[in-house]
Amino acid sequence: RDLRDYIKLLCKYKGVTIIEGHMMPDHVHLLVSIPPKLSISQFMGYLKGKSALMMFDRHANLKYKFGNRHFWAEGYYVSTVGLNEST
Repeated sequence: RDLRDYIKLLCKYKGVTIIEGHMMPDHVHLLVSIPPKLSISQFMGYLKGKSALMMFDRHANLKYKFGNRHFWAEGYYVSTVGLNEST
């Protein structure tokens, strides 16, 4: 629950609209609209970095579970969607 709230809050801070999102046991699916002033890589670095810090701050036991490893896996998948006005 906390992670979902953190993602919503961090998106709001950056002016990113969550169109749809799903929390899976080991990953997250997000369909977002990112303002043109932000690059995808900037936003993802911010989202993953800040949410990890927030999770470790709120749940100190996770630091022991993950040790020196990262909360999130390296990288992310990106695809684009849009409206085709001719159809």
